[in-house]
Amino acid sequence: MDLSLVIPLYNEEESLIELYDWIKKTIEKEGLSYEVIFVNDGSNDGSDKVLAKLAAQDPRVKVIGFRRNHGKSAGLNVGFAAAEGDVVITMDADLQDSPDEIPGLMEMINDQGYDLVSGWKKKRYDPLSKTIPTKFYNWATRRISKIELHDFNCGLKAYRNEVVKAVDVHGEMHRYIPVLAKNAGFIKIGEKVVQHQSRKFGTTKFGLSRFINGPLDLLTLAFVSKFSKRPMHFFGLYGTLMMILGFISAFFIGAQKLYALSMGLKASLVVTNPFFYISLATMVIGVQLFLVGFIAELIIRNSNKPVEYTVDTRINLHD
Repeated sequence: MDLSLVIPLYNEEESLIELYDWIKKTIEKEGLSYEVIFVNDGSNDGSDKVLAKLAAQDPRVKVIGFRRNHGKSAGLNVGFAAAEGDVVITMDADLQDSPDEIPGLMEMINDQGYDLVSGWKKKRYDPLSKTIPTKFYNWATRRISKIELHDFNCGLKAYRNEVVKAVDVHGEMHRYIPVLAKNAGFIKIGEKVVQHQSRKFGTTKFGLSRFINGPLDLLTLAFVSKFSKRPMHFFGLYGTLMMILGFISAFFIGAQKLYALSMGLKASLVVTNPFFYISLATMVIGVQLFLVGFIAELIIRNSNKPVEYTVDTRINLHD
């Protein structure tokens, strides 16, 4: 199969038929074999009925439906697992991503040898409340990941099939899939300027929480990228340093008192010295950090259970 389209959605009933017709017209013009995988993220507006109707009319339309809303990352994760095409393209279901970009994205994967191509909405039709934080997140992600992309969070992306099988998208890490791909060893990552269209139906599904979740996910990514397989190198290093520092400080305080006593000088009690408690706290924190690293190593070595989502609908999909 040439192409798999993975489209996560939440309450996009009004746009689905128009999107499907647009996709079908574009792809069939190219003469490609394809499948369209819609992942219904617990919609409550009738999207499930529209998807069931499309799947009944066209076996190339495949539907995965969650019992409740799990988020975009979950939708992409299960869509990637089901994708069978040599090239996998993701897009949003709100008609802001143009299916006309599909041939160009596929050409960059198939002919130019990219592992992943991310869309760049150079001209956006979003409010400033969304574009300004997006610019900051993109700048920060470029600095941390060393990947020169302008729009990490663009929903319109193309991948080789082996890339989507290698990345584990969870939490809200859909914003940083290029970074996950790079960490998995896929380093040929490109970018294509794509058309961004104003929203035709409904309202955006992303609220103010993204202003908090975005930076937290970025911090998580920065740590996980470097220490996910070796947490002891982080916690153990700083824990050991703090234990040594605390021990040296406590030893110095004790030695200072013993010296004063040996010289017949009046020496105050060790417990009245505030630096004694600082030394003690430093040693305790150091031990805790070391144990956190040790426990994290044990968890990594013994935990291979995949994240599970509550799926209640599977149409035209093979188990």
